Amino acid sequence: MPRTATIYHNPRCSKSRQTLALLEENGVEPKIVEYLKTPPSAAELKRVLKRLGLSPHDIVRKGEAVYAELGLKDKDVSDEELIKLMVVNPILIERPIVVSGGKAAIGRPPEAVLKIV
Repeated sequence: MPRTATIYHNPRCSKSRQTLALLEENGVEPKIVEYLKTPPSAAELKRVLKRLGLSPHDIVRKGEAVYAELGLKDKDVSDEELIKLMVVNPILIERPIVVSGGKAAIGRPPEAVLKIV
């Protein structure tokens, strides 16, 4: 039986494409969620964060223009507020994230996801 996983994927991102290819090369048939088109809900994002063992601040992309536009560098934003902002602005979510079973990993480097699938 093939192994399964879910990948929160951005096809324009080279690390995301490399991670997807690596999963497929290793016999994993991932469910692909293009999270920029279909953003996770706040509840889903919280579940992923719990599986990652990280806070929202750990997975926010600080180099994105919207991060600066929202003034997040100079604000003390609560986890709850940051999750809401990531749902509305999914470009802020680090990518790719792979979830398999009760675990999750960020594909930076892509090989990091192999430990959970």
